[in-house]
Amino acid sequence: MTNTLHRYGSPESAADDYIVFVMATKGVNDEGSEAKAREFLKVALEYRPVNLGGGSQGGLYRPTSRLNPFIAYFTSRRHAISPRVLMQEIEAPGHAAAVFDNREAFEEFVAAVKKMDLGLSVNASALVEDTRCACRKAGFQPHSVEYSLGFRGRTDRLPDGRVLELTTMCGHGMVSASYAQKMILMVKEGRVTPERASQYMAKFCSCGVFNPSRATRVLKEAQQGVPAPLGV
Repeated sequence: MTNTLHRYGSPESAADDYIVFVMATKGVNDEGSEAKAREFLKVALEYRPVNLGGGSQGGLYRPTSRLNPFIAYFTSRRHAISPRVLMQEIEAPGHAAAVFDNREAFEEFVAAVKKMDLGLSVNASALVEDTRCACRKAGFQPHSVEYSLGFRGRTDRLPDGRVLELTTMCGHGMVSASYAQKMILMVKEGRVTPERASQYMAKFCSCGVFNPSRATRVLKEAQQGVPAPLGV
């Protein structure tokens, strides 16, 4: 089971959203798994990921406890840490994720992970047919497939589709609907760029699987008045 499974949107809206992650099981294959997770991320960098996750340590985009008016308005404000720092933070049992915004990079990385043979569980979260195609090209079949059945019940109480596209990119639900709505409004008003708003939201995702590239596209579509896609 993966918390990356429930990303909201139509199949077309998921064409720039691909996640691959590795995970060790404590007491089973966790010995040396932190080094394997670092190697996973090191190889992922060759395929230009838009975000990386280091398990419980968080992703590339982070909030800061040292923010003050001087830093906020007069000096350069850091919105992300370096991949090198992220890799140094990984602890056992090893767990790491890489997020891509194009199918080609996803397919190439899946093939690279197959060759690495890390001995860890590997999960790919994307459209099912895209994942199967990537596996076929890498010379193997998926072990299993999980589907998200979408929302059930009082769906009239849910936020609109555009907000859900943004909030569901954090599987732990750390990007609130009200904050996503605020970012949409600020982008529409020209108070913040879609790119910057995406980085702000990515900071709340504690596992680093938020896709800022997709979020930027979603915000631009909202700015242009493009209707939100129906979910799947």
